[in-house]
Amino acid sequence: MSHRKIWVDLLLYPGHTLPTAAAPALVGLGLAWHDHVFDFMPAFVGFLASWLVHIGGVFTDNYVLVTKTPQVREHPELNDALENGTLTRFTLRCAIVACFALALLTGPYLLKVAGFFVVVFGVLGVVSSWAYAGGPLAYARHGLADPIFFVMFGVVAVVGTYYVQAASHALSPLNWYLVHAALPADAFILGLPVGALVTNVLLIDDIRDHEPDRRKGWLTGAVRFGIGWNRGEIIVLTAFAYLAPFWFWLGRGFSPWVLLPLLTLPQAVSVARTVAMRDGFEDLFPMTPKAAFLSLAYGALLAIGIAAPFA
Repeated sequence: MSHRKIWVDLLLYPGHTLPTAAAPALVGLGLAWHDHVFDFMPAFVGFLASWLVHIGGVFTDNYVLVTKTPQVREHPELNDALENGTLTRFTLRCAIVACFALALLTGPYLLKVAGFFVVVFGVLGVVSSWAYAGGPLAYARHGLADPIFFVMFGVVAVVGTYYVQAASHALSPLNWYLVHAALPADAFILGLPVGALVTNVLLIDDIRDHEPDRRKGWLTGAVRFGIGWNRGEIIVLTAFAYLAPFWFWLGRGFSPWVLLPLLTLPQAVSVARTVAMRDGFEDLFPMTPKAAFLSLAYGALLAIGIAAPFA
């Protein structure tokens, strides 16, 4: 494989990381528009920081794979690239550092417009991304990635996106919490279905990679309980994602436009059916980007529905 193909297709995963990072950010934008605190630039800079942190975590995962368990050829192309010199461990380490460093460069701007509380979101993002596979307490090894992904993509990313916009509208960003008392409950709720669909991306990967994960000693749900466990999780999370808009409409007072994400239901059923019936690498490999873009489409439609001012 070419140097570019290795870095883009096997390490950067733009069809995987970009949609899943953007989906909750769009929900945060939609709610900010609804609450009249929309501010694109802080939200965009915050999104870039979160995507860089996400990529840094993916690089870390692959670095751990090729250094700690090189005998497990989960991605043989990476092993081949290391052996022929197309890829080196040093450049991979540099890429990890570069991602987190570039994310850190957004800090001064975000601090200026949103205050010191953005540090909390930054620390949560870096720790959750790096600790997925890195460090002595890597949570993916212990089967804890599912709930952490659900919370990070379904709650933290949406709250963070909303916060940087609302804080930029406060008289003093440092007094944001005191001025507004608390973030609205909707900021913690509206992203939950997106978190469910992003978690499905992880669950599909865990089904596809359950044999390499077993050899690595990772106790994912698919390893510990079998791939049927992951399939059940995917069905439950998908059902939740497509019932949630009715809750937002009937229980949270939003207009019927929040039902727009239901337009993506046929694609969700198609992905779920494929995952339920097949477990081969070749069959499931394209399902990851499909599930990722499904979360993006859902998030975009939900953001439009939230922002819609008319019933």
